[in-house]
Amino acid sequence: MSERVLRGIGVSPGLAYGPAMVVDWRFPDVPDRGIGPDQVDAEILRLRSAVEQVVRHLETLRQRVRERAGAEESNIFEAQILMARDPEFIGACEHLIRKNLLSAETAYEFKALEVRVAWSGTGNMRLRERLADLSAVQIRMLRVLLGEQDDELELSQPDGPVVIVAHELSPGLTVQLDRDRLAGLVSEEGTRTSHAAILAHSLGIPAVMGVSDALSHVRTGTVLLIDGSSGNVLLDPDPADLREASTQVSRRRKLELEVESVADLPSETPDGRRVQLMANVDLPEEIDLAVRSGAEGVGLVRTEFMLTGRTMLPSEDDQADYFRRVATAFPRYPVTIRTYDLGGDKFPVAFEAPVEANPFLGWRSIRVCLDHPEVFRPQLRALLRGAVHQNLRAMLPLVTRVDEIRRTRAILEEEAQLLARAGIPAAATIPLGIMMETPAAAVIADRLAQECDFFSVGTNDLTQYTLAVDRGNARLASRFTPQDPAVVRLLKQVMDAARAHGIECGVCGEMASEPLTAVLLIGLDYTSLSIAPPSLRLLKWLIRQIPYSACRAAAHEALDADGPAEVDAILKHHVSPHVDLRLVDPHGPLPARGART
Repeated sequence: MSERVLRGIGVSPGLAYGPAMVVDWRFPDVPDRGIGPDQVDAEILRLRSAVEQVVRHLETLRQRVRERAGAEESNIFEAQILMARDPEFIGACEHLIRKNLLSAETAYEFKALEVRVAWSGTGNMRLRERLADLSAVQIRMLRVLLGEQDDELELSQPDGPVVIVAHELSPGLTVQLDRDRLAGLVSEEGTRTSHAAILAHSLGIPAVMGVSDALSHVRTGTVLLIDGSSGNVLLDPDPADLREASTQVSRRRKLELEVESVADLPSETPDGRRVQLMANVDLPEEIDLAVRSGAEGVGLVRTEFMLTGRTMLPSEDDQADYFRRVATAFPRYPVTIRTYDLGGDKFPVAFEAPVEANPFLGWRSIRVCLDHPEVFRPQLRALLRGAVHQNLRAMLPLVTRVDEIRRTRAILEEEAQLLARAGIPAAATIPLGIMMETPAAAVIADRLAQECDFFSVGTNDLTQYTLAVDRGNARLASRFTPQDPAVVRLLKQVMDAARAHGIECGVCGEMASEPLTAVLLIGLDYTSLSIAPPSLRLLKWLIRQIPYSACRAAAHEALDADGPAEVDAILKHHVSPHVDLRLVDPHGPLPARGART
């Protein structure tokens, strides 16, 4: 069946079955058309009229979402409306019309291309996700200006439930079809935190994103079976596939009941090993979800969203307010704020990104912050201010040298003294930890442990750098695995160093959210795991099923394995007596829930 399965990211759980409807929602071809001086006012009026037409359409979509999913989700369209009306952008288009005598659509396309290049050039994942919203607005504008239908689905409304397949999904496309006409969504672009994914989840529409080759394999009419949990897309399923999917639906529903039954119980193995389950928070809207999911604090608060799409850096006050907001939501638990992880694939508009041959090995993360104290110091001051009466911790990304911790600690001490002299309420100090993300850090973990208060392993980068595999390279996807013995041994080395020096050591990477590798981490004595909020309850259920002794035995054998396939087999051997592997293997045969028939 593997040749008929496309892999992506499950962003909204559930099973969807039906014929594909391929939607080609791309930038239209715009003729390079000039105008005469006497046509300038008319073109500007036409531009402004198009803006209002697009805004009216977005208002209609916003109201539809408010009725179906609630006020919070409808705010997605508020952002698009602001983009459509952006006075700076529209003013720049009018300037091009007046000074260069360009038609409204030609001027708009020129400015739209300029902005998209600027946003895309940052490499910032959060900004790329918002770029989908911007592109949707710009496509609507150009279609209106060209006299085309302002509708992603145009007039081709299907008669029955279909699976929409597109290069990129916008929130508008997600809600335009009635729910009884929309079985599921598949796109080549997008992640769990894109607006279309958030909306699909709220509306209960199964969705898979990041299927890089979807349009080359799927045509309108191709029958698809998609699993919004595992991220699998099965082409042309036969009756046996559908029977297996139905069986898996039953298993999944039973699992959901079991997961709910342990929601209020301790995260503890049957033989008494306690594991602290914390949440990773990317965006403010995830705070409440983390609380509802039972997170025991936050192991990773990403701060890059505060820079996304902004031409100015956030103020110290804005940052302090946000840090207090997160910490207040978890009054009994620690909240770990990661300082700006800039560079690599995350340079914001507010920062001038250097051109580097290999940005992932270049000027990024703690290196950028220490080189730019005007960026770093306000963030550290905000952390100190936010830590008054709150359990806040600071965590530095991509540390590879002892002096990076020492220099940061010196800045923290200086800023604490300055705040005290100014009479500004602030903590005298806060715990300072680091992310262990490179082999370099793992090798000198014993020295780094003497300088900081805690470790948190970022398994995505640690795997990438250890194996010399670009995690975004589809051709090397099979080689990117934290189950590689090289990664397993580094994980043990980091934990051994932390324990020897009496500091806490947890994991905040994707490895902790995968059931089999979570078992491996517990067996390596990691007792603090931080993952995306939607996965917390399932992980708690898993922990309560598998004895620590089994985890420990699996980890011990994995350290002596020859390759990742052997590690995978070892983990399954030790897990299978306690848990049905069909429920915990994310790449198994389409485990599904919430099937749509």
